[in-house]
Amino acid sequence: MTIRKTVTLVEEINSEYGARSSPPLRRVAIAAVFDNPLAGGPAGADLKPLIEYSLELGALLTKTALATLGANPGQLRAYTKAALVGIGGDLEHGAAMIHPRLGMSMRRAIKRGRVIIPGHAKVGPPGTSVDLIYGPLDEGWDLDAFDSTPVLIHDAPRPHEIVLWIGYATGPRVNARCKGPDQKEVDALVASFTSGE
Repeated sequence: MTIRKTVTLVEEINSEYGARSSPPLRRVAIAAVFDNPLAGGPAGADLKPLIEYSLELGALLTKTALATLGANPGQLRAYTKAALVGIGGDLEHGAAMIHPRLGMSMRRAIKRGRVIIPGHAKVGPPGTSVDLIYGPLDEGWDLDAFDSTPVLIHDAPRPHEIVLWIGYATGPRVNARCKGPDQKEVDALVASFTSGE
């Protein structure tokens, strides 16, 4: 497949609502814009070409993201993924890019990541925004690591293209202070449903 272009966005957040962050929260979001080989094809076409390409792109984009952040994998706290499909394709083309294998490629590149990577796909014309939903890498109930940021590319996706986004963050939300349940509390609640309590 041919990549028309890549786009990299870097945020360095020093403070939020008067609360300082030391060190700053750093986030990188990187996208590849490429031709969708299944655009305009029949419904039910084999998704394997997109699934295989997601492995290659996951490794490539993660390598670039780490270099851009200047971070090693141990410094990462959260990750994300998303796909935006041009209107000549369908939603399953985006799902094929992000769900079956992309996450495994991202984890292999950073040698971490026990928790499911938040991700979603949508279909739209050039300039459509997509929300990158960040989630924790290793602890599923690390609620402070959850965050989101909207991203868009003004001239993508064209009808026959897909935009694949991945992202990483080095810390929690600045001034994060929303404490919730932990795994033990949730497990106890779920157990109570079957014990008749």
